[in-house]
Amino acid sequence: MSQRPALRQSQGPSATRILGVGSFQPEKVVTNDDLSQLMDTSDQWIRDRVGIIERRFAEKDELLVDMAVAAGSRAVADSGLNPSDVDTLILPNCTMPTLIPNAAAQVAERIGASAAGAFDLNAACAGFCYGLGVASDLVRAGSSKYALVIGAEKLTDSVDPTDRANAIIFADGAGAAVVGPADEPGIGPVAWGSAGDLVHTIYMRDDKYIYQEGQSVFRWATTQIAPIALRALELAGLEPSDVDVLIPHQANLRIVEAIAKKLRAKGAREDMVVADDIRYSGNTSSASIPLALDHMRTAGTVKSGDVVLMVGFGAGLSYAGQVVICP
Repeated sequence: MSQRPALRQSQGPSATRILGVGSFQPEKVVTNDDLSQLMDTSDQWIRDRVGIIERRFAEKDELLVDMAVAAGSRAVADSGLNPSDVDTLILPNCTMPTLIPNAAAQVAERIGASAAGAFDLNAACAGFCYGLGVASDLVRAGSSKYALVIGAEKLTDSVDPTDRANAIIFADGAGAAVVGPADEPGIGPVAWGSAGDLVHTIYMRDDKYIYQEGQSVFRWATTQIAPIALRALELAGLEPSDVDVLIPHQANLRIVEAIAKKLRAKGAREDMVVADDIRYSGNTSSASIPLALDHMRTAGTVKSGDVVLMVGFGAGLSYAGQVVICP
């Protein structure tokens, strides 16, 4: 009997990092006062409950794919690579109107990465952190050299405009990051998981509109997400005091502040910068973390070399977090 041949295995670099970031938001600004003309709400009511001042809505003919192309192209340009260098494109989203064709292959073709492996990923608001973890592992395994992760959502297509509890929160946009090899680790291990027993707290009502049990989700997020962030730090070999910037999913400003408070109680510094992009961007689900990162980098509140702790959470319920070094 002849000996079975051994399969060859690919092997990549020992470390990865984010090489570039980019984002896109629609031009249409919708204020709280604008919404008060459509439903029983007010600017103060919205600010008090979720911290949002304004958000961006895409036009009817402005598609999720269009926003993903814009954000992804900017991230590739920021990385200094050519689009053709990207050999994997991961597109976290939960609002693509059709399952077939997926968004990723369309985006890859339009940005000039037509030969890239391309797939959508649905972990809702945790999607970007899931995608970043997968991209980093693909590069380290040698399955990909440069991976582009784009969180993109057009949530306004899935929100009941008469549902005051949810219509005030969600918005549209896209954020992206390019992942590639590094001499030193720039992306820590992903800490992820799920709580499927709470699937009923966020779902599609009538298979059409996003619905969430606000109080249940608030209680879960304010008690369970800080430990996930701490786990991400532990996996990366860091302490809370090492964190320069905290970027949680921009779900609700009160949730963001509660997570930051718990981390500071565990040793995070008082001068730790905390993302509050929700104030002017709303909740953009899988786009919210990369949007916030790009906005903060542009504003100078996060700098190259800063230790950034990211943690996403949302429908599923799914959650994920990791430490990255800002490019």
